[in-house]
Amino acid sequence: MQHSKTLMVAAALLGSSALSAHATDLQFIMCGGEVRPADQVVIDQFQKDNPDIKVNMEAVPWGTCQDKSMTLAAAGNPPSVAYMGSRTLKQLSKNGLIVPAEITPEMEALYQPGVLKTVSDGGKYWGYPHAFSTKALYINCDLVTAAGLECKAPADWTEMIAMAKAIKEKDGVAGIGIAGKDFDNTMHMFLDFLYSNGGTVLNAETGEVTLDSQNTRETLQMYKDVMPYGIEGPTAWERDQMKDLFNDGKLGMYVNGPWGFGQQKEKVPNQLVVPVPHGPSGVSGTILITDSIAVFKQKDPAVEAAAQKLAAALTSGAAQYDLDKTWGLTPILQYEKMDVGEKPYYVDDAFWKVFVDGISTGGPEPLVTDFKSLQGVFTTMIQGVMLDEGGSIDDLVKQASADLAEVK
Repeated sequence: MQHSKTLMVAAALLGSSALSAHATDLQFIMCGGEVRPADQVVIDQFQKDNPDIKVNMEAVPWGTCQDKSMTLAAAGNPPSVAYMGSRTLKQLSKNGLIVPAEITPEMEALYQPGVLKTVSDGGKYWGYPHAFSTKALYINCDLVTAAGLECKAPADWTEMIAMAKAIKEKDGVAGIGIAGKDFDNTMHMFLDFLYSNGGTVLNAETGEVTLDSQNTRETLQMYKDVMPYGIEGPTAWERDQMKDLFNDGKLGMYVNGPWGFGQQKEKVPNQLVVPVPHGPSGVSGTILITDSIAVFKQKDPAVEAAAQKLAAALTSGAAQYDLDKTWGLTPILQYEKMDVGEKPYYVDDAFWKVFVDGISTGGPEPLVTDFKSLQGVFTTMIQGVMLDEGGSIDDLVKQASADLAEVK
């Protein structure tokens, strides 16, 4: 009897060990300091549907999150999956720290034009796009009308500069905010205008640097022309800081994402949101920026497979739609082609039309192996015009192009 009891206990222990051996723990680092409710719903359902998989979430602020994920991976202790800026993907892939995203052809066809370019390198997708933004020009109509002008969308850079000049001279406040601080959205704002002038940074197929162009020179010249009507000391300002100036009636125009309207509507109820004006060599466009879910290379194939499965679940149609709608993001998928249970929030909406229409003519945030150096290249070029340093516009563009070839 005792012998039989011992065998039963041993069998139970073996069964418990076998169960533990097949359980999969996923370590998920979420940049941004919080887990969005729409994501948490998917994660909870995923664990119910896959009881052998445990998802351990760690929300880390943006300031340290991406470095933490990369440091852990380089040290041989990678997270299973991480939500981070797509700008990091090329560096991670070149170092062999992440694996390609398993995006099906059916899903490829549903993404908005250009979105997958933000995660593409070498013919592979290195992340599942999960958050998407485009930009537009915000105008304080009270300042425009006080300056004696009709508050309407500037058709091109010439009209935008004229509007900024009128606001500055007649209202005594900055007509437009152009970012010049050593910060990522200084480059982003420049690319909004460069892409609206038909310019490019890198050849999408070959990776060749294409910045040295007439399009870039014209964009930099526009910066020089509009400076007298902009914010004083522009090299001290980054885009997000301009929101407060706009809210206080001290700024006529600036470029921001769709979230700007909600941040400003109470203090600037009479605001107009319009496409980024185009230059002499292009049509209105925008920078296309995504954050993505990256799957890190694992020693255990089961962990990798589970991570791919979770990433696909989070970025699928209904789940992704809930995130985009509740977070107020530019739609990352063409939801009008899908069944999301309702008419998509951006369809037949004049506000969202501005942010959606620029997608097809926009360009991606460049994928390079050293993003901070890329940022520095653009900051140096832009500040060269703002501070009248570094030579002529031609010199600045040529130097930026040569520097970019070193970091791409």
